[in-house]
Amino acid sequence: MNWTLDKSRPICPQICELICVAVANGEFKAGEKLLSVRDIALLASVNPNTVQKSFEELERLGVIHSVRCSGWYVNQNTDAAKKELEFLRVRKTEEYLAAMSQLGCAPDEIVNLINEHLGGKNE
Repeated sequence: MNWTLDKSRPICPQICELICVAVANGEFKAGEKLLSVRDIALLASVNPNTVQKSFEELERLGVIHSVRCSGWYVNQNTDAAKKELEFLRVRKTEEYLAAMSQLGCAPDEIVNLINEHLGGKNE
């Protein structure tokens, strides 16, 4: 997994996003033990407290859980990760559309720009 993060955005949500995507897409399997907080902090070049906060948020969302003295594990039911991923996709799409609207783009212009960016795919 690539732990490269965008330093211009808050780090905790990015870590949550990366793990949700990995769980939802099956890169991290149900019941699988995650790397330790310290290991992820080293890989991502962030403070371990930041990773810990991200793990706690993911636990609150029902994506992962902790086992005392053992570590963090992906929940057996990965529906929470899939639900969170869908929420993130919708939110980012809404943010993009709002930004494009502020730039004066009409819906058809936005579609054209997307198609051009994708090289004419999905037309």
